[in-house]
Amino acid sequence: MSQKRLTWVDVTKGFLMILVVIGHYPGELNFPFIKYIYWFHMPAFFLLSGIFFKEIKDNQNTKITIKKRFMQLMVPYLFFLFIITAVRYSMELALGNFELSWYFQDLWKLVIAGRFARGAYGVFWFVTTLFFTYLLFIWMTKYLSRLKQITLLVIFYLVAHLESIFAMHVISGAPAEAAQTIPMLWNLDVVLMAIVYFSLGYYAKSIWMNIKLPWLFGALVVIFGAVAADYVGLIDYHLSMKFLRYDHLVLDLVIPVAFIIVILGVFQRLTTILSLEWLAKVEKHSIAIMYLHIFTDIIMNDYFQYGLIGFTTLGLAVPILASVVIQKIIPYGKFFLGDIRAKKTIHF
Repeated sequence: MSQKRLTWVDVTKGFLMILVVIGHYPGELNFPFIKYIYWFHMPAFFLLSGIFFKEIKDNQNTKITIKKRFMQLMVPYLFFLFIITAVRYSMELALGNFELSWYFQDLWKLVIAGRFARGAYGVFWFVTTLFFTYLLFIWMTKYLSRLKQITLLVIFYLVAHLESIFAMHVISGAPAEAAQTIPMLWNLDVVLMAIVYFSLGYYAKSIWMNIKLPWLFGALVVIFGAVAADYVGLIDYHLSMKFLRYDHLVLDLVIPVAFIIVILGVFQRLTTILSLEWLAKVEKHSIAIMYLHIFTDIIMNDYFQYGLIGFTTLGLAVPILASVVIQKIIPYGKFFLGDIRAKKTIHF
């Protein structure tokens, strides 16, 4: 893969990570910007992962790949789970919380994780979902023909929507609470939806790697039409993968894909005329940003008042600083951040 392509990929991931931070802003905005971010930002991460998926045929490579993905995804997961929990429990003890039942109940939620892990753990569902999406797609591409793969993906997509209908309309209530009435370890049921976006990245890799202008302009028309229709009330579209909210059988593909086409197409072109190195640096520290931006706000908002800009700035700056410290000071710090090849500390 050329350096040019690597550059736009890193820049795009950095941009999407900023949207992840913005998407968790707890305040109110005059424009439903965060709602529109949720239309595409998580599908984009799954789709990008699918673009770089490599099919595996022999058992030896399968074991190596699974081990590699575990080290890249689950080691940082466990590391930040321990760090955040240790800090949280220290704060609780300092405030005089000595109720063992509270700690046992909290730990049980962290074991189940997924949509049941809230607050500082709000992003953890993505990692377990992505890991098991990898595993399932490895199995599908290894043992099933392309026709059977697609057939299975259609079934997954329909089952995911049936589950969403049950949660949102039969159980009803707020999406988060409704989704949590369906017991599921590590949000494994979200794999049914995630693998569809993942597969789109894999099957259409040649399109994603070089977005043509007709695709870009066509996607822009879809985006402006969807946003305008939603803003004036013609549609009321929502997408929340974590909480099983898939609102429309067709729009759940059309709208995310249109946004992803535009984002990739724009950055493929921008990186030919601008360096955008700062976005690539954001991507470089994306693991720490993902895990720590919510926890940063939980701690900081007790001492400071800030709006969206302050929230985003802190949600990027503090985790980036933490990432540098982890890599420079903690033994095997890079390893705990998912870099399985790293052996030396970084120079920032």
